Amino acid sequence: MKFVRFLWQGEISLGILSRDEQFVLSLAAAARAEGRIFPFQDAESYIQHRLPYESWVEWVHRRYHEKGDFEEYQIPYAVVKVLSPVRRPVSLRDGYAFRQHVEAARRNRGLEMIPEFDQFPVFYFSNALAITGPGCIYVEPRHLEKLDFELEVAVILGQSGRNIPAHKADNYIFGYMLMNDWSARVLQMEEMKLNLGPAKGKDFATSLGPWLVTPDELEPYRTSPPPGHVGSAYKIALQAELNGSPISYGYLSDMSWTFAEILERVSYGVEVLPGEIIGSGTVGTGCLLEINGTRKRQGPSTPETWLQEGDEVLLVGQELGSLHNRICKA
Repeated sequence: MKFVRFLWQGEISLGILSRDEQFVLSLAAAARAEGRIFPFQDAESYIQHRLPYESWVEWVHRRYHEKGDFEEYQIPYAVVKVLSPVRRPVSLRDGYAFRQHVEAARRNRGLEMIPEFDQFPVFYFSNALAITGPGCIYVEPRHLEKLDFELEVAVILGQSGRNIPAHKADNYIFGYMLMNDWSARVLQMEEMKLNLGPAKGKDFATSLGPWLVTPDELEPYRTSPPPGHVGSAYKIALQAELNGSPISYGYLSDMSWTFAEILERVSYGVEVLPGEIIGSGTVGTGCLLEINGTRKRQGPSTPETWLQEGDEVLLVGQELGSLHNRICKA
């Protein structure tokens, strides 16, 4: 199932995407047609309170996809304003799971690969109150000092748990979506000299969407995790474009640590709740910091590229959709 949160004629709705991804069906509209009430307008609220509604939502999805029911209530995807499927997550963590990105970023700074990368998956907390979907990313002047995107995938949790073992952790994942972890690199590097952060360098915006995909939709892409690791892995192609030009490529299956293993680490000694989000970390080649560094190693005089006002960034993932954003001054 692919959940979409959207604005249409003044009403915000949580809906499901048609099989051909050309239409959205508001679950509230489908409920009204059945004499019911569907009270949720965002994915996290539905996930947290879905037990009385889940079987009905699955029934609507089957009827809509298999029999064409409710088509009179569907709306073309192209005419609605798509929002992040998640409005205000319970928490937002971001991992560091792609070896290619970590190695390249360190090599470009003249550093050896850090051995602790292979000992445990690491993550940091970001600002769960600064979630955006497609559209403008509003930035202050200092954010434009080496402003960067990051091509990532995020999961949202569907169950609570504590000390979750990796071999069971995939059962706690409700769905997957694209994630852009916007980064103001000058602010980030300033604060991390003090061995804390990232904080102000990343707390102004994180983009999620355009839709939320349940794991069953990704089964055709399932592959084996890296040797010695456990958890689901999917060979999903990922790409980033800057102003219409492809700039980053990778696969979700390139993660050295699986989401299951990251969740085992996250839940150690603490309870996690439905509606919490965990990012994968940056795909190899998936940010300008890495791209600029690699270019400079090949040619020291190569000029750097950073995001400017008016630039457009597009993240694309198989089954995960296209997340389009534009840089705008606040």
